[in-house]
Parts: sequence; C-alpha cells; structure tokens
Amino acid sequence: MKDAKRFDAIAQRQDGLKKHLTAGQMSMLAIGGAIGTGLFLGSAYAIQMAGPSVLLSYFIGGVIALLLMGCLAEMTSEHPTPGSFGDYAEFYLSPLFGFLVRYSYWSCVVLAVGTEVTAIGMYMQFWFPGTPIWPWVLLFSAAVIVVNVIGVKSFGQVEYALSTVKVVAISAFILIGIGILAFSANPTFGMRNFTDNGGFFPFGVKGMWFAVIVSIFSYLSIEMIAVAAGEAKNPVVAVKSAFKGTILRLFIFYMMSIALMLAIVPWRQSGTGESPFLVAMNVIHLPAAAGIFNFVVLIAALSAMNSQLYITTRMMFSLSRAGQAPAALGRLSKRGIPVNALALSCVGIIVSIVLSIAAPEQSFAVMMSISVYGACFTWLMIFVTHLFFRRQHTQTHLKFRMWGYPYFTLAGALLMAGLMITTLFTDFFRMTLWFGIPFTALLVAIYFYSRRGQTSVATEASVQGME
Repeated sequence: MKDAKRFDAIAQRQDGLKKHLTAGQMSMLAIGGAIGTGLFLGSAYAIQMAGPSVLLSYFIGGVIALLLMGCLAEMTSEHPTPGSFGDYAEFYLSPLFGFLVRYSYWSCVVLAVGTEVTAIGMYMQFWFPGTPIWPWVLLFSAAVIVVNVIGVKSFGQVEYALSTVKVVAISAFILIGIGILAFSANPTFGMRNFTDNGGFFPFGVKGMWFAVIVSIFSYLSIEMIAVAAGEAKNPVVAVKSAFKGTILRLFIFYMMSIALMLAIVPWRQSGTGESPFLVAMNVIHLPAAAGIFNFVVLIAALSAMNSQLYITTRMMFSLSRAGQAPAALGRLSKRGIPVNALALSCVGIIVSIVLSIAAPEQSFAVMMSISVYGACFTWLMIFVTHLFFRRQHTQTHLKFRMWGYPYFTLAGALLMAGLMITTLFTDFFRMTLWFGIPFTALLVAIYFYSRRGQTSVATEASVQGME
C-alpha cells in the first residue's frame, strides 16, 4: 500500500491532461509512429547493409519490439501515466534513471521528428525536382504543430485518419505485389532476387545484424501506446487492445511489404536517395502508381511526425512536473495542451532545417544515426525496469501478464545491449555511441548538479526555520 501511494504521487503531479483517446486511436497512434520513414525510407539503408537477409533483420527487430510491448503492457496496465516508462524507471530503479530515460527518449524522438520532416522534403522533390528541402520542412512542420495545439481529441482524429491511409496503402501494395508475382511473366520478378547478386547473405551474418539497428529505428514509436495511456478514456482496456492489434499489424506490414519489394526489385537497385517502395512502383509500371505511392509515403511521414511530436511533448511535460525541467514546460493551455513543452520539442525541426541547408545529402542519415542511441538506451532501460517491476509484484494479481518472464525480458535486454555495442563497429552508426556516451555523461552531471542545488535550498530553508 505504501508503494502504491508513492507511485500515486508521481501520477498525480501530471494531472490536467484531457482523457479523450480511444483504444482504436491509440492503436493507430502507435502504427502512425512505427510505420513511417523508418519503413519507407530507412529500409533502403537496411537493404544496402544486409541485402535480402534484411528480412531476418526486421524479423529480429520485430521480436524485440514484441517483447518490449509485452513488458510495457504489463507495467502500463498497472500505472497508466503520461510519463510512462520514465515514471517506471524513476519509481522502480531510481530518480536518476527516470531522469536519464525521459531525456534520452525525448532527445531521440525529437530527432526522429526531424528525420520524418526531412524525408517529407525529399519526397516533395518527386513533384518539384531541384527545389531545396527546407521550405517544405517549414510548411509541413507548421501544419503538424497546429494539429498538436488544437487539442488531444482533434489530434487523435487526425492521426487516426492519416494512419488509416497508410494501412490501406500498404495493404494495397501487398495485394499488388502478390498479383504481380503470381501473374507477371517478367523474368526479373520472383524468388530469384533473394539469391542472385551475392546470395541471401551478401554481407554475411554481420551485415544482417547491422541492419537490425535500422529495424529498431523503424519500429521506434510503438512504445508511445504506453505514454498515450495517460490520456486514454479507459487506459487498461485501451492498452491491452492496442498491444494485440499493433504488433500483429506491424509484423504483417513490415515482413510482407519488404519481402514483396525485394522480390520485385533486385536489392542492389534499392538506393538510399528515395523510397524503395517508390522504386518498386516505377518497376511495375502501373499508371500513376509512383505518384500515388509517393503521396502515401509523404502521408506516412506526416503521420509519424505528428505522433512523435505529440509523444515528445508529453515526455517533456512529465519532466517538468517531476521538477527535472523548467516549471513553465509543465503548464497547460485551456485545451489541456502543454504548449511550452510542444514549442521546445520542435527543436528537431530546427535541426533538420539547418542540416538540410548545410548537408542536404547526408541530413537524414546523420539524424537517424544520432537518434538511434536514445532509442536503444530507452528500450534497454524498459526491459531492465520490467525486471525490477516484477520483483516488487511477485504476489500481485496483475491486470496483464507478460509471458516467459524473466527469460524473455532478459533476452530483450541482452539483445538491446548487444545492438548498442554493435554500433561501434559500423560505419553508418559510428556516431551513435560517440554522441550517446558524452550525452549520457552530461545528463548525469546535470542531474547531480541540480540535486545539489535543491539540497542547498532545502538546507538553507531548514536553517532559517530553526532561527
């Protein structure tokens, strides 16, 4: 009972947000975040790392995501709060880890917002070749910010509509791909593309494992179901429903769409300058298919950007209410929106504009390689937190129970730790830990410095009281 009251104090300090999200909207929110640029553009980088074995890369990443969602669903069913896994790390590990998880995740998704809007600028060049990226970044960023300012109910409706477009489009791509493979006489299509040009493992198992890192970036944002639970009408029901629906859809969409894409387009033709899905549409030669699908991938990036901006805003709001960020960032508008936290969370958009001007060819890759650190660290800490959560709930009747504990939780933690270490041995992700380790050290220093300041204030107040 004492522990329950302690966590209630963490939850109560985040009161004021409107609880308008439905279970369906939460499912689409997670899909909206996870089916975005990571799949439609990031998969091109993964394919160049692994070749056809990228299918195994995304399968392994999907298994990790499945284990992660199981851990989160169990913890969120007990504690539905906007701070979510940041709150859990604070309570079950220590306030330091709560601080590190929140800021690492916030920085990661802020940069992921930047990758989405950078990709939008790249997609617009399909219709307006030769135009710079940054004006498109400004235009679409303004639209997404307005949606997030209006209110969480409108946000949920817009995100549901955008995600529906993506789900329908990917379903259509899968059906078209199956039809092409079944009825086309073109000899360049088919299973031979999985073994030609170097075989299934053209870069060995190492290349396949490297591409798992890209898959984690692609699946990033499925964890936002846990954060959105703080604004759900019936959080326990919504979390259980969203967990089951999201994982199944993601597995089908990712595995089938990438497999069909590889069967239609030889993997060496999937460059990194445009979406490999768009390349596949060009190869098929369906009338206007390329233009239609370019519109779809643009919608996908908008949807992911929209949901990611929402989630970074809530995480910064949680930091503020925990006393780990300026109090102004915890203030709510009349509509129940933390607009100051939203404004600060737009920093990824600013970074993307600067990079799109300074290094337009490398901007997407640079932002992805840096943001991967926060993703890997956060997922690792969710698994670690779940281990400590279960230790305190051995006699508790849980509303949702993660299967295979502790083995699956330990497996997830070990896989994430292995992926973080792997980034040191890749050219593409070498910046990940070079950025992440100093960043974490800086956060630790800031945390203890701020705690020292709070202790000094408390001590001075105590002395004055005694006088």
